[in-house]
Amino acid sequence: MGHDGVRYPRLRGVSTSDHIGGDGNGKQNGPQNGPQNGPQNGPQTGHLNGDPIGGPPGPLGRVVATERRPNTPHEFHFWTALDASVGIGTIVRVVGAYPVGGQLPVIYGVVVEGFSYTDLQSPLHDVLGHDGSPARGAYAGTDRTEIRLYTAAVLRQVPEEPLQPVPMGEVFLADDADVACALRMDAYLREGTNTGIPVGVYHAGGTDAAIFVDADFLLGPEAAHVTVTGVSGLATKTSAVEWLLASIFTHFPASKGSVAAVCFNVKGPDLCFLDQPAVELSDADRALYDKLQVPPLPFPHVHYYAPYTANGVALNTLRTHEALASNTHPLVWGLQDVMEFADVLLTREDIDAKADALIDFIRESVVGHRFVDDRLPRPYEVQSFSELNAWFADVLRMMEQTNSESWRTHHIATIRKIRNRLTNIAQRCAGLVTNDGVSRDLPWGDFADRTVYVIDVANLEEDAQDLIFARVVSTLRKKLEQRDLGVDHVIVFVDELNKYAPSDGPDTYVRKMLLDVAERGRYLGLVLFGAQQFRSQVHRRVIGNAGTQLFGRMDGDELATPGYAVLSPAVKTKLATLEKGQLMVRHPHFTQPVFVRFPRPAVLSGREGADRFPRSAEPPLEVAVARSLRALDPSVTLEWVKQVTGLYEPHEILRAKSQTELARPGDVRGFFKAQFRAVVPARTVTPRVTVPPAVHSAPEDDPYG
Repeated sequence: MGHDGVRYPRLRGVSTSDHIGGDGNGKQNGPQNGPQNGPQNGPQTGHLNGDPIGGPPGPLGRVVATERRPNTPHEFHFWTALDASVGIGTIVRVVGAYPVGGQLPVIYGVVVEGFSYTDLQSPLHDVLGHDGSPARGAYAGTDRTEIRLYTAAVLRQVPEEPLQPVPMGEVFLADDADVACALRMDAYLREGTNTGIPVGVYHAGGTDAAIFVDADFLLGPEAAHVTVTGVSGLATKTSAVEWLLASIFTHFPASKGSVAAVCFNVKGPDLCFLDQPAVELSDADRALYDKLQVPPLPFPHVHYYAPYTANGVALNTLRTHEALASNTHPLVWGLQDVMEFADVLLTREDIDAKADALIDFIRESVVGHRFVDDRLPRPYEVQSFSELNAWFADVLRMMEQTNSESWRTHHIATIRKIRNRLTNIAQRCAGLVTNDGVSRDLPWGDFADRTVYVIDVANLEEDAQDLIFARVVSTLRKKLEQRDLGVDHVIVFVDELNKYAPSDGPDTYVRKMLLDVAERGRYLGLVLFGAQQFRSQVHRRVIGNAGTQLFGRMDGDELATPGYAVLSPAVKTKLATLEKGQLMVRHPHFTQPVFVRFPRPAVLSGREGADRFPRSAEPPLEVAVARSLRALDPSVTLEWVKQVTGLYEPHEILRAKSQTELARPGDVRGFFKAQFRAVVPARTVTPRVTVPPAVHSAPEDDPYG
């Protein structure tokens, strides 16, 4: 009750402006007139809800410490009004009341935990105060005193020495400049030496601040690699990587060199339409693009690579629509391309020291070399799997004819086993590995700046996927070492790291290769971007070497693993409820993780692209050849192709097509026809007419007639 007998709503909730916020009339009249005149007079010369009119925002809270909850150099507590714009992840600034070394200390922190409680000693007291009925709360004489208490982890102290516990002081909501200082972004956002790459927008209260990560710690050499973790379908892991690539291509400083990306599409149509614009972007997404100064456009330079299907007629990809054919290329390797990586396809049970020695001998002395042996019938220049099979046949035939159990220290049983394993590769990886040795590969040495190269392996068997991973990444590393790739930095995006770099299981060639990239790739400019659903199940050396870590919506079971013990319960709860488009970012410059929102990628999503560009049915061989040749010479017709290829086997036709696409000659028709063996047409033979000898009749008087 008021002194005049009138019940006021929330009598204890008197505005701070009536007592401490203002001066002049607001300070004088507030205590006298209570809530009636305080809000009227306070705004004229003082504060409303603690904020000065026309000036900078006032404090939203005060630092508090007790013996049970003391402040430390890394953590502090503060209380706020009930309606303060503070939540988990909010960045705040504390201004100390007393100078240290002649300077008022300023402390930046991020809220990691929140509490709310009243002056009740026991919940039973509240039951008794309401006569046991929740509906009687409206008849209470006064509202119970309630406090909002928050715990914040220290992001930065200014000055940084001496490092002391956080002092008592006023707490303010961080503005854009405060956010940059708190996250130490001011160190790499200087004019002239700006290496910031926008990753998203931090939003709290009235603050919308762009968050930047340091390019030197994102793509090397100081640190490198990115991992994205979250539940499938809700964490937008692929979208986060697409957005980050667009941001890097826009903001990566030219003084740092050129950059390209190699992406492995391992499931469905996720990365199949990066060159197509999004169906629609919301106004909120466009506002984020404007804020982060990234154009909302698809990637202008994208090239797709995919092996053929097993019969070699069509590409084994979802990008088979004719409208997408211009930048979709075949990926085909011959014997010399895969011989170095034969170990990827051979199990440890197949390969022992003797088998290893034979494979090394074939790799170093036979394949791609002129090989001569006095006991063999002829010299050999093995270039393809079919020629390797013929070489094996001659070696085994010679050993059987001479009754030899070994040849050049290699036992006949080992030779037979390795022949079976190696010559089987073309069948196991049909469509990717060819028997005839004609290769179609990535443009090694001619990689272009700000270009994305997508390799579609979604429809391949596991053996073929492993072979592609191993050879592509190993070749990238070799070319970067030799400075012969065409660009200075390459981002390799691999989804499903749980599968390719698991924390347990056999030590496969692919896992060893990914570990090597994670540990030494940053010195070469080879950067790994990985996505996984379960971070705890990825090899710890891959996770530990990732300088930047992004987290989308997380599963509760995953958050319960030891790897997330450093996060407070409130931060874990927020991670488990993040919306699409929200991320928690950890970066070497950030003392604590920060929550950001990023815009939807400006590219066509996999599902929308599959609807707009449905997969074409596999065409007949002649139609597929005509389409391929027509891209080189528009005058090529289907009738002409049928006329030229009518007498040849399918493998001969496919080989001629591959040779023509690889050579890209000026005279397409003449070059294509020249790839076929000469066929002598059958001659029509006129049958000889044989006149039978004349038959003489017997004389009439012949007694034997």
